[in-house]
Amino acid sequence: MFNRDSWQEIFETISKNKLRTFLSGFTVALGIFIFVILFGFGNGLKNSFKEFFVDDATNIFRLFPGRTNIPYNGFKSGRSIEFDNSDMEAIEKSFGYQIDYITPRIERNYTVKYKNTSNNYGLRAVAPGHQKAEKTILMKGRYINNEDVKNKTKYVVIGRLVEIDLFDGEDALGKYVGIGKRSFKVVGVFQDDGGDNEERFVYVPYTTNQLIEKNTDKLGQIIVAFNPAIGYKGAMQFDEDLMNFMRKRHDIHPLDESGIFIRNVAEKLEENQQFGSILQMVVTFVGLGTLIAGIIGISNIMIYVVKERTKELGIRKAIGASPRSVILMILQESIFITTAAGYFGLFSGIFLLNSLGDTLDDYFIKNPYINMGTAVFATIILIVFGAIAGYVPARRAARIKPIVALRDE
Repeated sequence: MFNRDSWQEIFETISKNKLRTFLSGFTVALGIFIFVILFGFGNGLKNSFKEFFVDDATNIFRLFPGRTNIPYNGFKSGRSIEFDNSDMEAIEKSFGYQIDYITPRIERNYTVKYKNTSNNYGLRAVAPGHQKAEKTILMKGRYINNEDVKNKTKYVVIGRLVEIDLFDGEDALGKYVGIGKRSFKVVGVFQDDGGDNEERFVYVPYTTNQLIEKNTDKLGQIIVAFNPAIGYKGAMQFDEDLMNFMRKRHDIHPLDESGIFIRNVAEKLEENQQFGSILQMVVTFVGLGTLIAGIIGISNIMIYVVKERTKELGIRKAIGASPRSVILMILQESIFITTAAGYFGLFSGIFLLNSLGDTLDDYFIKNPYINMGTAVFATIILIVFGAIAGYVPARRAARIKPIVALRDE
């Protein structure tokens, strides 16, 4: 089937029918190319959804105080809710087995100074668990620990860009910086996958910040990490129970959704992953439709090709060619064109995806890609159907009697 004479004949036929060959190959290449691009874009959309959560742990609830909308238990509407240290202690006591860790967060802005250099940075007053919640990566030194919280130490952990801005190449570890009117010792330097903005924060013990602010016990927000062992359904139930607990504790009407807000990162991640999967399914469906269109195009072209060569096939049969050899000749040509064009479309699509990089970030398509196995499988499927598309008309042509074929115009 694949002897030298056969290949020579194939290339002669291709060279004599360049336009026909181009149209056949173009249909195949375009089908694979579009499929690869669309599938890659689908993966890029999923990457974008994942990136929204890459900076934070995904097993956390963030509780924010709000303002009531409904009068309740003698309190008027419009009351501002405030969290304090006792709220955090009560949550730990009531939900201890469901909690992995808990941390408050108080956010402020301060001028941070080292020697003659100063700049304005965001300050976060936190507990040790905040490192896990934000996935903070220590470059050197250490993070805020329990002893810092207990002793209300004036220690600070600074972001990578804070060190670059203020220290001009010096090692910040062990140095003292001015935060507002007080001096803090740098005990750690961190980096963060969340980007430059996240690396321009400084962290101090929340108890230290409370001491500075006239020894208050108020908190900005409470971050609760649930035990991953409780699973997604357990997390959803914990979400509901925690919200009811906090509403009851602060005398908020059970139906008042403005008194306390809770952001369930696990739920948002699940919703976005589902949405991303649905989008990818839609894109994949469109890509498969393109492949089917390519298959139909190949079939139509091969029917035309066989029809055009009816007289030639009749002459071959008249001089002794068997029906099997006629089928194999057309089939071999069809497979060769389909394979060559298919892999050209495949590698062209992959090359384009790799070239795009982050150019489509503004359209929520982050690093589009396609698994090589998926791409090769789709190409093989198209080649198989290309062979079938060539076989059906070839088999019909092989059954035509030589005398009938020779009379064909």
